[in-house]
Amino acid sequence: MFEYSGSLHMHSVFSDGSGSVEDIVSAAVESGLDFIILTDHNTLKAKDKGYEKWYKNTLLIVGYEVNDRKNKNHYLALGTDKITGTYEKLSDGDTGNRMSAKEYVREINREGGFGFIAHPHEQRKNLPEHPPYPWTDWDCDEFTGIEIWNHMSEWAEGLNESNKFQRFLHPLKSIIAPPEKTLKLWDDLNKKRKVVAIGGVDAHAHKHNVMGMEFEIFPYKVLFKSIRTHVFLTEEIKKGNNKTYIESRDKILDALARGRSFIVNNYYGSGKGFRFFAEYDAAIYNTGDEIIFKKKKNKKIIFRVMLPSKARIRLIQSGKCIDELEGMDCIWDCDESGAFRIEAWKENRGWIFSNHIRVISDE
Repeated sequence: MFEYSGSLHMHSVFSDGSGSVEDIVSAAVESGLDFIILTDHNTLKAKDKGYEKWYKNTLLIVGYEVNDRKNKNHYLALGTDKITGTYEKLSDGDTGNRMSAKEYVREINREGGFGFIAHPHEQRKNLPEHPPYPWTDWDCDEFTGIEIWNHMSEWAEGLNESNKFQRFLHPLKSIIAPPEKTLKLWDDLNKKRKVVAIGGVDAHAHKHNVMGMEFEIFPYKVLFKSIRTHVFLTEEIKKGNNKTYIESRDKILDALARGRSFIVNNYYGSGKGFRFFAEYDAAIYNTGDEIIFKKKKNKKIIFRVMLPSKARIRLIQSGKCIDELEGMDCIWDCDESGAFRIEAWKENRGWIFSNHIRVISDE
């Protein structure tokens, strides 16, 4: 397995971000990221203008973020060259021609793309100029996955008058863990079908005045030290080689779509080297895989986890923690069905969250 670390969900001057694509890429290169995914609102200008390519050892991938006419139900669309979300334009200024969430999710799938629900349970008590954009169309059931952890959303949700100055000064310290409500939903969804998770930074680099001082929330480079999504590939990609750019891009996108990935808050330590896999009936299964468990064979599934440094390890089965311990590695055996994943915590703060390995009984 070859592991690559990336940052997802960010915006440039092509929508509502303050940085140029060049600024963003430069910060990503300096941060040592293997790839970044730009998701400007309802536009693929960065792709159309030829920005998708290698920049030294950092790969830039361009997707987009689409929403409904009420500016709710934000969806990160990847793997497509077509902007979806509106019907044929009727007249200048007409806002009644936007698709519903169910419609654009379905259309993105038809176009060969896939996507993730952005900040599904977002809420706000402050920053009225930046209202929340939660997902409300839960009748939609064709989405690929959800963004279980969003830096900007968590930072804004915990903001109040007493901590405002400290949160502006130290934005990385304020991020604790994915919302419990979102984790529960994600686990519940995986009882029925595979739903993949990603983490995002939602970087805009907005500028705000606090106590007479202007702060940027947050510089791209600062957020690149925060929530990252790591992917596993079966083949090594050739970094910096624009002749094989499309091949490299598609391998990373395929890993994201399949759940061959995990989410890490890099502020609490690099997640590189984390592994969660299962052994069953002489085969190896990784995150995003499904195991058909044959009870009559009377063989147990062996789950293994390895961490790059010591942490509190939690094994989650269909939303319930079934074991918890301190260490860098662990082995469990199991003869039950369910959706299994790993959480690693440091000092009561979330560090690593794996995607599921789903076990389905043949009975």
